[in-house]
Amino acid sequence: MIASKFFCVRIEFRKPGETACPASANAPCPCGFTLIELLVVIAIIAILASMLLPALAKAKTKAQGIKCMGNLKQLQLAHLMYPDDNNDRLTGPGYQSPVEPNAWVSGWLDYSPSTKDNTNILDLLDPKRSRFAPYLPSAEVYKCPADFSYVKIGGVRYSRIRSMSMSQAMGGPGGWLPGDYNEGQKTWKVYYKASDFAAAGPSKLYVLLDEHPDSINAGGFANMMIEVPAKAKIIDFPASYHNGAAGLSFADGHAEIKKWQDGRTVQPVKFTLMNLNVPSANNKDMIWLSDRTTIKNQ
Repeated sequence: MIASKFFCVRIEFRKPGETACPASANAPCPCGFTLIELLVVIAIIAILASMLLPALAKAKTKAQGIKCMGNLKQLQLAHLMYPDDNNDRLTGPGYQSPVEPNAWVSGWLDYSPSTKDNTNILDLLDPKRSRFAPYLPSAEVYKCPADFSYVKIGGVRYSRIRSMSMSQAMGGPGGWLPGDYNEGQKTWKVYYKASDFAAAGPSKLYVLLDEHPDSINAGGFANMMIEVPAKAKIIDFPASYHNGAAGLSFADGHAEIKKWQDGRTVQPVKFTLMNLNVPSANNKDMIWLSDRTTIKNQ
């Protein structure tokens, strides 16, 4: 027979200053705490929890940022492989769903339950709809793990399929580069071949980034080239999931998390379409992005 011992702790409330009960061989349980002692312990636990929870939340956000960079690097690898198989071209024929020519991915995202592209992963996995489909068998890499945007269909929430967008300078259309849309603009360079990166340097050209869920629609991310800081605008809004930062990939293959500096860049997610193309004079974030978008045509 195996003997078992059971231990118990009795909580005994005593008035401050009252003598504790004496321990004896007949006492089944040790004497307990006073009410004040118990409250002190609870208060200490609450203080420790309040100190630890924000740290844990930041750690979770950091982990999501690492995962996001991993997704971006996989997409960027596909961006590097595609021209090797397509005569150095970065783009192919445009797809049917988006209005953008030479789109890298099909689909238009919004919050309407009637927009099937919100949840249709074939827009990402079908080679006829997604340029990188032959290289990426998983739709997961197209979405940042910190993006919890959804569309409600019949009272049920469904996650949207994409949070990554590509620079308008990478294959076009490039019409927003001057700040006011001009599809025929020739001032700013739009890259159609990988060999075109040499003039600017591929490490200085961003390709993909997290877009704000209330800003995203087609596959392109529009930002203006800023020559006069006082005339800066935010056309499309980047995401700020990662403690006020967003992930970006670059034409040389590296990815990074960019911490935004201007409060106008960091907008809360409201699960509704936001106003785009808004003035944002002297916005350091938009200037930083402009410096990594393209260069003037020679």
